[in-house]
Amino acid sequence: MQPQPTFLQAPSPTIPKRGRLVLLSALAGFVLTVIWSAPFVDRIIGDNVANSMLGYDAKATPLDGVLAGIAFAFVTGLAGSFTACNIAVFGVVTPLVGDQKDTKPRWRASLRALWWICVGAVGISALYGAVVAIVGTSMPQFSTAASVAGVLSPRQVQSLIVFGLIGIAFIYLGLAALRLVPDPFARIRERHPAVPLVVMGVLIGALLIGRPFPLFRIMFRHAAESGNVLYGMSAFVLQSLGNLVIAAVVFLVLAHGTGGRVQRWLAAKPGRVERITAVAFLVFGTFTLLYWDLRSLGRAGLIWYPAVGW
Repeated sequence: MQPQPTFLQAPSPTIPKRGRLVLLSALAGFVLTVIWSAPFVDRIIGDNVANSMLGYDAKATPLDGVLAGIAFAFVTGLAGSFTACNIAVFGVVTPLVGDQKDTKPRWRASLRALWWICVGAVGISALYGAVVAIVGTSMPQFSTAASVAGVLSPRQVQSLIVFGLIGIAFIYLGLAALRLVPDPFARIRERHPAVPLVVMGVLIGALLIGRPFPLFRIMFRHAAESGNVLYGMSAFVLQSLGNLVIAAVVFLVLAHGTGGRVQRWLAAKPGRVERITAVAFLVFGTFTLLYWDLRSLGRAGLIWYPAVGW
C-alpha cells in the first residue's frame, strides 16, 4: 500500500532559522490583512463570477426551488474561492505538493489525498447543513440586520470565534511542521495515516460555520427557510466542494503539470518541504486569525487596525 500524505512527517530532525521563518510568515499574514479588500474579492470577483456562471443576478434573483438552490450553492462556493472567509483553503496546496515524495507523482496518490480532504469537508458541512435546515432561522447567520458601529452583532461574534479557532489551528500546524510544538498526529498517524488530511478537510468545511459572504448567506437563508434536511445537507456540501475546486486544480497542476520539477526543487535541499509547509500554514493561519478577530473589531469601530482601502 502506498503511504498517505501526512503534512508533518519530516525526514530532517532540525530546521535552521526557525524563529526568523515564523516571524516573517506572521508578518506576511499581517500585511495581507492590511491590504485585503473585501469589496473587491466579494463583489468584483465573487459576484461577477457567480452572475456569469448562473446567467442571472445572483443577489437580486430569488431562488426558486431545491434544484436552483443546489446549483446556486456550488456556483457561489466556486465564486467565493478567493474571499477572506475561504482563502485559508489555499494554505493546504503547498503541503500537499510537498508530500508528493516521488519526482513523478502518481495520479492515484494525488486523488487519494484530495479524497480524504473531501471526506472531512463533506462530513462537517453536511452536519452543519442539517443543523441549518432544522434550526437555521434562529441562528445568527440568518439575520439580515445591518451592522451598528461600536457593537458586535451575534453574526460577527460567531465569525470571530469560528475563524479565530481555525486560524489558531493553522498556526499550530505551521509550528508543528517546524518542530516548535508537538506533532498533533504523531500517535495516530501510524495506524491511520489519512487522519491529517481528514482533519484539514474538517477545518476547510468548518469555514462555512462562520462565513459572512453575502452570496453564502442567501443560500443559508434559503436552506433554513426550507426546513428540508436533505436539501440543507446537499447545499452545504456542494458549497464546500465549490470552495475546494480551484485549490484542488492548483495542486494537481503543480504536482502533475510541471514534469516533476516542483517535486525535484522541494527535494533538492533538506528541510525545504518542511519550511514551505510551515510558511503556508503560518501565513494563512495568521491572516485568518488577525483578519477575522482584530480587523473585524477595527471595522466595528472597537479598536484601531491598519487597513488600506481600495
